[in-house]
Amino acid sequence: MTATTEGLHHVTAIAGDPQKNIDFYITGLGLRLVKKTVNFDDPGTYHLYYGDEAGRPGTLMTFFPWRGVPGGRIGAGQSTSTAFSVPAGSLGWWTEHFAQIGVEGRITSTSSDEERLLVTDPDGLQIELVATNVDDPRDPWDSASVPAEYAIRGQHSSVLTVRDSAKTIELMVNDLGMRVVDEQGNRTRLAAGSGAPGTLVDVVASGLAAQGLTAGGTVHHIAFRVPDQETQEAWRQELVSRGHQVTQIMDRQYFTSIYFREPGGVLFEIATDTPGFDIDEPLLELGRSLKLPPWLEPSREAIENAVAPIRIPDENNPGVAA
Repeated sequence: MTATTEGLHHVTAIAGDPQKNIDFYITGLGLRLVKKTVNFDDPGTYHLYYGDEAGRPGTLMTFFPWRGVPGGRIGAGQSTSTAFSVPAGSLGWWTEHFAQIGVEGRITSTSSDEERLLVTDPDGLQIELVATNVDDPRDPWDSASVPAEYAIRGQHSSVLTVRDSAKTIELMVNDLGMRVVDEQGNRTRLAAGSGAPGTLVDVVASGLAAQGLTAGGTVHHIAFRVPDQETQEAWRQELVSRGHQVTQIMDRQYFTSIYFREPGGVLFEIATDTPGFDIDEPLLELGRSLKLPPWLEPSREAIENAVAPIRIPDENNPGVAA
């Protein structure tokens, strides 16, 4: 391999009402909205990015919120659960926090190595908070809703559900440079780089699972990290040489991307760490204004009239006067 991923870059999912999405991920999960832009391929809808203070790769969850989108079906050929890393011993606080805002949380694992709390967002997307005995040194976003001592550190892992896991695992080892670190029943855990939270993917083989339907409340794609565009281009050429149908490099303004499907049907993206989310607005003001790439600026008025009005909670930009 000329390149290997260092872990997860972001996960992108489909939502319905953008305001419900904002309220859940800012007030419920305590993430920061780091960019309010539009879907570059469908600029009549938002593309919302959440993460830590600066939106660092490995902390990001993003959404296309289409008003009135029909509900999807979580199943085979999808990333079926997205997990965030939280401090050990914090799940009791999180359970109470969710109860106070009317969200039901359910503990799904209490092993000595890993505790998991499962919730669903307003569109039915499955989100897990994972507390482990592995230290996660990433600094959290210290929000008004979630104090830093309990707050999310970033992505922990994603679950991929496929009918036959062998070829999916083979691709992730041979073409993404990941390694198998654990196998339990029909679940195989792979890790990239250090193997710390944010570098993990669980592949679940489920031959009887219904085929997933990508729509509201489902993951659209999962993205892996690459440091820069030069490395990305070399990696793209290698993937093509191995027979993968890979897109051209696409400019997403805050990173560049390539896409391809793995054998189980999950859409993969490889995204660059650079240039980042502060290229068009200051760190303190991230997420406050609708940001458009240069090629969409001539259509700003029409776009602003097309997207739904939304309110960003003040806690998203505490250093900026109202």
